[in-house]
Parts: sequence; C-alpha cells; structure tokens
Amino acid sequence: MSALRKPKLKPNKIVSMKEAVQDTVTPGCDLYIEGFTHLINFAAGHEIIRQGIKDLTASRLTPDLVYDQLIEANLVKKLVFSWAGNPGVGSLHGLRRRSQKDSTSRIELEEYSHFGMVSRLLAGSSGLPFWPLKNYQGTHIADSNSKIKTVTCPYTGEMFATVPALHPDVAIIACQRADQEGNAQVWGLMGTQKESAFAAKKVIVVAEEIVETSVIRRDPNRTLVPGILVDHVVHEPWGCHPSYAQGYYDRDNAFYVQWEEISRDPKTYQDYFNEFVFGVNDRKGYLSKLQSGLMDKLKAKPRKCEGVDYGY
Repeated sequence: MSALRKPKLKPNKIVSMKEAVQDTVTPGCDLYIEGFTHLINFAAGHEIIRQGIKDLTASRLTPDLVYDQLIEANLVKKLVFSWAGNPGVGSLHGLRRRSQKDSTSRIELEEYSHFGMVSRLLAGSSGLPFWPLKNYQGTHIADSNSKIKTVTCPYTGEMFATVPALHPDVAIIACQRADQEGNAQVWGLMGTQKESAFAAKKVIVVAEEIVETSVIRRDPNRTLVPGILVDHVVHEPWGCHPSYAQGYYDRDNAFYVQWEEISRDPKTYQDYFNEFVFGVNDRKGYLSKLQSGLMDKLKAKPRKCEGVDYGY
C-alpha cells in the first residue's frame, strides 16, 4: 500500500452513487474513471455531470465516450491520457472541439504512451516519485511533454526516460462483484484497476453485484482491490452501459456507432444530455429510457469457469 494511504476499515461502505460522488469528487480534483474496453463506469460520469463538478483534471489511459461527455459538459480543464477516441468508430467530437487551435474553450492536453501512463500509476501505487522506461526512444512524445524527463542508471550508465508518479484524488473502479467492505473482484480483460486504486487518495468501487464476504474469500485471486483502500461502495447494475461487464452484459456496439452522429453536433449532444443525464435522477431512470428489449439482447449468456480447490 502507498505511504499516502490509510486503511479504510469501515465494515459497511455501501452508499448511493450520488452520495459517493458528493463526498469524493470536488471542483478542481484529479479524477480517474478506470476501464479498459469493459468495466467503464458511465453511471459515475453521468452523476458527475448532473452535479456539475467543474475544473477537473481527467486522467486515464484510454479516455473514450464517458470522458468526452465530461469534456462536452465543460467540466474538464485538463486531459491526461495516452489515446483517445470512439473505439472502432472514430473521433471524440467534444474533445476535438476543445483541443483545436481556434477553440474558444480549449482544454490542456498532457500526452503519454500507454506504458507511460501505466508507469505513472505503478510509481504512484508503489510510493515512488517516478518510474523509468525505455519506450520514448525514437518518438516525439517527450518533445511535447516537459514532465517526461531522463535519468542515468547508476549500474549501467544507460539513459532512461522517466515519468512522474500519478496520485489521482479520486479513482472510480467498476467491478463485477464486491462485498460491503469494498473488496472488489474482476475477471475478463484487466485494466489498471489495481494500480489506480493503490495510487489514488480516495476510491469508489462500483459493483454489478454485492455479495457476502464469504463469497469473496472462496475465490481470493480475483480480488484486485482490497477493501482497506476503498472509501465507498456503490451497487449499480448495468452501471457500465454502453460499455460491458464480462459475464453480465455485452457491449452495446450499436450505441457506439450511433454516437458518432450524435456527438458531431453540439445540439444533438445536448439533446442526449437532456434526456439521458439531466432528464433522469439516477441510473435506474437512465435504464428505463433504453430501447425496449435492449437489456435482454445484451444480457450475457452463461459460460461458467471451472472452479479450483483451495483446500489444505
């Protein structure tokens, strides 16, 4: 555990999304909504937009639609990232409008490689001030980012690039299941759930399902985030739509395609906000507005993994 962290030992940390965001996400803070292909928590992003929390530094390896929505809502002053886009479809148009040279509401951009962002989290989660890496040799990324520096290896004399530790003020981690203490389990494609939780000052865990601690302890290797790091637990089924949660529901690919046209025009973008974000009180209201039958269509079909024997 990072030296910055103190164990959070409260036995029951379950609150609503509204309460979790109100207590942790503040104007001007550094926000990290984790997610890599799946377990991208749109419910948290929508609640932040509803609460209108401004001047955020939004950090993430792969900001996609939910970060674009925060940007379009004029809540982000700086984006720290390594890739940005609508996966498999195209650009993030809110980001494009606010990053072009002639933009009147231009945001600051701080770019790294994927491994550069991972390295920042590794340093932060390890209690180190920086992390060395080789992968900026032969690229121009370091030329446009003054935070990427160099260090000489004391053993070989070789020159390495370095990136500074990242300590988000708040990390929001989506997972398949958690207990009320915040022990969070993930399976399927892994992102940087563990690293961002250990690096952050405060952690919100958002779970598709809340289970007894005995369930967590029967399968301990799936626990990526231990409850001692977690400030709040939110039970939010379908909290990642249109992203997916492995084993619970599939990615809504049609939405990502439709979003290309919705997000191109600021008016249709605002229309989306008015209906699906400001027009509802919470995630249940959002789900009630989805196309009839869509949730049944996306619901995952069972494909059980064989268990293991932890006996001794």
